[in-house]
Amino acid sequence: MSFYRNTVWLVKGLQEYTKSGYEAAAKHFVPADLDVNLNGRSFMVTGANSGIGKAAAQEIAKRGGTVHMVCRNKGRAEAAKGEIVESSKNENVHVHIVDMSSARQVWEFAQSFSQNNTLHVLINNAGCMVNQRELTEEGLEKNFATNTLGTYILTTALIPALKKVEDPRVITVSSGGMLTQKLDVDDLQFEKGTFDGTMAYAQNKRQQVILTERWAAQHKEIHFSSMHPGWADTPAVQTSMPSFHARMKSKLRTEAMGADTVVWLAISAAAAKQPSGLFFQGQKQTCKYLTWFSLIKLRFQSQIRKSLHISS
Repeated sequence: MSFYRNTVWLVKGLQEYTKSGYEAAAKHFVPADLDVNLNGRSFMVTGANSGIGKAAAQEIAKRGGTVHMVCRNKGRAEAAKGEIVESSKNENVHVHIVDMSSARQVWEFAQSFSQNNTLHVLINNAGCMVNQRELTEEGLEKNFATNTLGTYILTTALIPALKKVEDPRVITVSSGGMLTQKLDVDDLQFEKGTFDGTMAYAQNKRQQVILTERWAAQHKEIHFSSMHPGWADTPAVQTSMPSFHARMKSKLRTEAMGADTVVWLAISAAAAKQPSGLFFQGQKQTCKYLTWFSLIKLRFQSQIRKSLHISS
């Protein structure tokens, strides 16, 4: 990642990914898009016990949807379920304990779930950022195993079930950090060079966007999308990026703000009218790459703001 690209991405993030960026985007939201009765529709949310996943599960439950929470820790999952049921008055919330970094567990869970349940929408939200290279019991680098392989196995295994229902959707929570990375298929396990957890995470998020494109091309019956939730104040950010969290805390989005576009993609008729395979931010399609045009545009906008500040 070049210094220039990194700098431009940071400027873009400060403009668009923060709480103020959300508030600017929200001026163009259509509240009626989320006025949806979800009775009879089933949603699976991975990583649903905290952060964006929990916020999304809560919004879905409030609208009457059946929610399947896929979580790693039973205690935290049950506690989150209790809060969701209490706030939504919806008892159709179910907990499934699965370690998304275990390929075997994910596959076995998906096969069992498909045989016993109906699924309309899959929300791939679970993720991790391990800052020291760590291997799973299956010998896989943990970030890749969780963020990319776990997402791939779960989605692929559930596609037959999704094709049986009306208006099936798959939403994958990626990250704007992927804009700093080009796809690298030669070192998926990050075995070469010095390990960088942040870079590994961003590479995984790029992989998720590419997978979404491929799934959309291969499975026309299902609406696929990936998205960036912005910089939100979640437990994952607090633990994985403590320095960033400390510096940016006052500017970070709430968990509900981060989940907003996830929910919009999962339930709104407007989202379903968008082409499959796109990348979203702030309830609208956005570019998957930092193009030269976007770099020039950001520089131009920055110059305008400086001029306005000087003139005032």
